[in-house]
Amino acid sequence: MDFDLVIRNGLIVDGSGNPAFNGDVAVRNGKIVATGKVDGRAAHEIDADGKLVTPGFVDIHTHFDGQATWENRMAPSSNHGVTTVLMGNCGVGFAPCRPHQRDMLVKLMEGVEDIPEVVMVDGLPWNWETFPDYLNALDERELDVDVATQVPHSAVRIFVMGERAARHEPPTAEDLAQMRALVKEAIEVGAFGVTTSRNMMHRTRAGELAPSLHSEFDELCALIDGLVDAKAGVFQMIPAPSNDAGEEFSLLRRLAEHGRRPVSFTLLDVPNQPGPGWRAMLRGLEQARQDGLQMRGQVAPRPVGMFYGLDLSLHPFSSHPSYKAIAGLPLAERVDRMRDPAFRAQLLAETAEDSNPVTLALINAFRHTGEWEDGRPNYEPDRASSMEARAQAAGQSVEEFAYDRLLQDEGRRMFYLPAANYSEGNLSAVREMLGHPDTVMALADGGAHYGLICDSSFPTYYLQRWARDADADERIELPQAVAELTSKAAATIGLSDRGLIAPGMKADINLIDFDALQLRVPEIVYDLPAGGKRMLQKVDGIVATIVNGKVTYRNGEPTGELPGRLVRRNTLERAA
Repeated sequence: MDFDLVIRNGLIVDGSGNPAFNGDVAVRNGKIVATGKVDGRAAHEIDADGKLVTPGFVDIHTHFDGQATWENRMAPSSNHGVTTVLMGNCGVGFAPCRPHQRDMLVKLMEGVEDIPEVVMVDGLPWNWETFPDYLNALDERELDVDVATQVPHSAVRIFVMGERAARHEPPTAEDLAQMRALVKEAIEVGAFGVTTSRNMMHRTRAGELAPSLHSEFDELCALIDGLVDAKAGVFQMIPAPSNDAGEEFSLLRRLAEHGRRPVSFTLLDVPNQPGPGWRAMLRGLEQARQDGLQMRGQVAPRPVGMFYGLDLSLHPFSSHPSYKAIAGLPLAERVDRMRDPAFRAQLLAETAEDSNPVTLALINAFRHTGEWEDGRPNYEPDRASSMEARAQAAGQSVEEFAYDRLLQDEGRRMFYLPAANYSEGNLSAVREMLGHPDTVMALADGGAHYGLICDSSFPTYYLQRWARDADADERIELPQAVAELTSKAAATIGLSDRGLIAPGMKADINLIDFDALQLRVPEIVYDLPAGGKRMLQKVDGIVATIVNGKVTYRNGEPTGELPGRLVRRNTLERAA
C-alpha cells in the first residue's frame, strides 16, 4: 500500500485561516504526506464527501494532570475533537511533590478544581517525586490524545518551602533560587511553561488559600527567570478577578517586560470587577504587541457557567446541617428523605454553614440559575427565567421554589448559572474578545470541576455557535474559526508540529458533519476511581477523530485505539 490512510473528497479547512478547498488527505506513519488530489492505494480509506476535514483541536487549558495517570481516555475533551491537551494550568498539579506533601497537593486540587479527594487517593499512582520523574511516568501511558505539561507554581512552592508555602510566608533568596532552578529543570525535560494563579476563589475545600496567592513580584519573576534560563516556555497566569483590572494587566506586562518570554492569561468579562475591565486589557494587549512583547489573552467562547443539582457538588442546601447528615446516602434515598414534609420544614429553616466563603458565595448565586426545559443546552438564558424571578412569580421564597424543583426527575434535575462573560445578559463581550489578534479561545478546563463545570465542549460549541449559527454580522468565518482551535492554539504554546492539514504535520484530524453539529445536555456518570462521579457532555456531528494517524472516535464512540503520548517540548525542538 502507498499510504496507511486516505481521507477522500472532503472539504479541507486546513487550519491556516485560508479558504477551504475540496480534496484528499493521505497519511503514512502518523504524519500527513499529501493533500489535494491523492492517487495511490491505502490500507484504510474514509469517504468524507459532504464533511469538513480539519486539524485536530488543541486545548491549551486543561487539568488532566491526574486523570492521565489513571485513565487512558481524556474524556470529556477527547470526544469533542480535541487531539492535544495542555495540563498543569492555574498553578496546580501533582509534580514536583515529596511523599509527605502529597496530601497538601490533593487537598488543593480538590478545592481549586473540584476533584474529590477520594478519587485522587484511589487513582494517583504517585510513581514520581521530581518533575522529570512525573514526565517519565507519563511517558509510559497510552492515551487517546497527546498530552503536554506545564509546571505549577503551587506545587513548586510547596516542594521548596513545605508548610511555609501553605502559610503564605515570603520566600527567602535561597527559596527563590530553588524555584527558579526547578522551573528551568522542568522546561529542559519537556514542559511547555510555568503557571500560577492570583484568583482568590482558588482555595482548598476548607477555605485555605492556594499557596500561589499573594506571591510578590520577585517570586513571580523567579518563575519567569526559570524560563529565561531554559530559553523556552510560556508564563501562564490567572489574574485576580476581584482586583483592579488595570493593575492586574500592569503586573502581567511587567512580567513580560522582565523576562521577555511569552505571557498568557485568562481574559474574562467579570461582573463588578474594579478598574477599566476587559476592554482595557484588549487595548493593553494591542499596545504590548506594538512594543514587541508576546502577550495573549485566553477567552472562553460562552459564559463560564456552573451546574447545580442534588447529584452534583453544590445546590442551595448542600451546606445546610440537615442535608449534610444525609449527603452520603444514595440519591434515591436522599430524594425520599427530602420529600418528607417534616424534613422539608427543618431544612428550609436552616442556613448554609461552611468554612469556605467561596462555597457560600456559590450557593447564594443559585438564585440566578435557570433550567434547560426542552432537553437542549441553553447557554444564553433570559434572566427573566432565573430561579429568583420564577420564585417571585410563584409567590415563594427562592429556597421554597428551589426545593421542589430539585426533586424533579427523581433528583436528577440540573440548573445552570451563567457567571463570567455574561454581565450584560448576552454574549456581546465574548464576541468582541473572540477573534482578536491577541487572544485565543481556551479555558475549557477538561479534567477538572467534575461536579460543577462542564466546559470541555468549548471547541464544538465554538464552531456551532460562532461559525455556523451566529447572525451574519457576528459570525466568525469557518477558516478563521478552525485556525483558532488548531494552529493558533498550537502556536500559543510552541507546538510546531500540529494544527495544520499539510504535508509533514502530525496526522491529527477531525471529520465533521457541520450541519449536524449539536451539543447534548451533560449527563452524570460514575466512572472515576473509587466510584467518583463527573459530568460528560456528548456532541453529534463529529464523524471521526484521528490521532497520530489512528481513528480514535467514530460518531462519538471510542474505537479502542490509544495512539496518544506525552509530548515533550525539547523533543519537538530537536525534531525541528
